Amino acid sequence: MDDSLIGAPGSGISRRDFVKASGLGGTLALAGCTAPGDASTEQQMGNTDTTPAQSSDLPTTSPPEVVDVDEQGGEVTISSLPARHDAHPGESMGGPVELPQVWAFKADDGDPSVPGPILRTTEGEDMEVTLDNTGGMRPHTLHFHAVQKKWEDDGVPTTTGIRVDPGEKHTYTIPANVPGTHLYHCHYQTPRHLDMGMYGIFRVDPKGYEPADKEYFVTLKEWDSRLNRQMAGMDASYDPRNRNPDTFTINGKSAPRTLHPEDGSPIIVERGDTVRVHLVNGGYMDHPMHIHNHRFQVVAKDGGVIPEAARHDQDVTSVPPAGRHTLEFEADADPGIYLMHCHKVNHVMNGSAYPGGMVSAVVYKEAMDTDIFEQLMEYAGYEG
Repeated sequence: MDDSLIGAPGSGISRRDFVKASGLGGTLALAGCTAPGDASTEQQMGNTDTTPAQSSDLPTTSPPEVVDVDEQGGEVTISSLPARHDAHPGESMGGPVELPQVWAFKADDGDPSVPGPILRTTEGEDMEVTLDNTGGMRPHTLHFHAVQKKWEDDGVPTTTGIRVDPGEKHTYTIPANVPGTHLYHCHYQTPRHLDMGMYGIFRVDPKGYEPADKEYFVTLKEWDSRLNRQMAGMDASYDPRNRNPDTFTINGKSAPRTLHPEDGSPIIVERGDTVRVHLVNGGYMDHPMHIHNHRFQVVAKDGGVIPEAARHDQDVTSVPPAGRHTLEFEADADPGIYLMHCHKVNHVMNGSAYPGGMVSAVVYKEAMDTDIFEQLMEYAGYEG
């Protein structure tokens, strides 16, 4: 049996332990099941108006992987390619929700993903990041937030004169001199390229870093699917000055797919765990994130550690565009399943179907053998 980690990217539990705890191995095959929601949502969202000729030849994105750049000698190659992105492929809760074309990042020989791969390194190390655009169709760059670097490595073509055209490669030297959780993205025609999926997390562990019992990376993003449909050659017109998001994702997925243990990003915990969640906003709207039945502290913002005297217990934190909030809490609640979601009601919908969109959950391992968890896995399309 595959013993890879499941849950949100980070330190989840093994698939073996998940099957043991839930008893769901090989028992579900209900990706098309129904769930609470509005059956007319597909027509209202317009996300599924694709034809085989427009999308069938594209690869489908995978969940983002964590790349330990230190283990690779401080070197990583990033490239981008068009892909189809299934935010929620099932019919439950207003699905399916699809972005018929995204521009996905991949690291080295890995799979393309939206968000892009999580690049993880250690304070004091330099990263050599090569943007490989040899197979590309349009110019790109890479811009890394927070860290101090040489002028020519800033990734902004307007001010550095450097862009990576189709057929070219370019290597950026990115010093890991600001510990914390950061963002990277394409900075060429940013309103379009970032909104097509060219963004990811850049994590710099401080020297002597002590991980929590459970540690997860979570990226928030809202999408105006007209852009994705336009880029797929469909009948849609997009204007960034009139941006109107209709798709809301956590690590690229919309609820209930967010709860899928392998394709989604549930926050899997065991009672007594210390839990650390790195929240990153890859979009252009604020997202007030709320966790049910737990009080957390925001221990870092945008790579800056918050002094203990300034921290306080809270249950909602609003993450601004490009913002990064690191939360810590104890898994001390009655073992169960507790929502983690944006508190803007239209952000937790798939079209007019509620709930959906930017919703995930803190899932206690101890609650995985319950009937309600099995029902949630059916909604999420988990096939065992």
